[in-house]
Amino acid sequence: MSGAVRTEPDGAARVVYVLSGAGLDNKMNDALVIAGREFKSRLILGSGKYESFELMRKSLEASGTDMVTVAVRRVNLSDRSGESLLDHIDTQKYHILPNTAGCYSADEAVRTAMLAREVLDTPWVKLEVIGDEKTLFPDNEGLLEATRTLAREGFIVLPYLNDDLIVARKLVDAGAAAIMPLAAPIGSGLGIQNITNLRILREQIREVPLIVDAGVGTASDATLAMELGVDGILMNTGIAGARDCIAMAEAMKHAVLAGRLAFQAGRIPRKLYASASSPLDGISR
Repeated sequence: MSGAVRTEPDGAARVVYVLSGAGLDNKMNDALVIAGREFKSRLILGSGKYESFELMRKSLEASGTDMVTVAVRRVNLSDRSGESLLDHIDTQKYHILPNTAGCYSADEAVRTAMLAREVLDTPWVKLEVIGDEKTLFPDNEGLLEATRTLAREGFIVLPYLNDDLIVARKLVDAGAAAIMPLAAPIGSGLGIQNITNLRILREQIREVPLIVDAGVGTASDATLAMELGVDGILMNTGIAGARDCIAMAEAMKHAVLAGRLAFQAGRIPRKLYASASSPLDGISR
């Protein structure tokens, strides 16, 4: 790891560390593949909650992401005459993933996805069908219904769900292109609340990518999720709500890389008792 000093627009200096080494170099082509499309980064970012469009733009750049999700119902897609969130996202650089945040029924989510496809010219959708306004937990029945409908219509569907293996299997059967279980409630920053469920999902769901969505609060949460073997992480509040969102975006970038490398490297077994680091054979008595 090497470091360099970067001067920010406000004159503040920040030390930027760059991961390097043979292990990292050999894994740089370890792409995330969804529905046949390759993404260099395993970190997907949301576009909401930033204090300004400029901070969002700089955070996206610092994170190294190449996919950004946009809440369709919070962007005026029919009238682009005024300033829009989409004016600040370089669509040549970032793959836009429309989402159906704020939809409380399958019909509403399907209509929103259809609108996004028509206006943004993309069949991709991060599917949310919310069942409870306070917790923002998904409505599993509505989610399955919407997934089936959209998959039949040719959409590439990435559904947001609870960390529930049975629902995940049904979504795969319904045509989901990836499975996106929550780590904790949306925007909570609590980190992974049920490691066991994520481990089971990782073991059992192999047909499509497994992407943790919601609840990541800091870099260690991201690293832990990746160490469990998930294929990627989607986050928004953990970066947008940080005191320095640009620095946190950079931290998340390295956290995801570190977690992925650690998963591929294979951690040592946990042991109850000590094990000497240096061999005891040949030591003088």
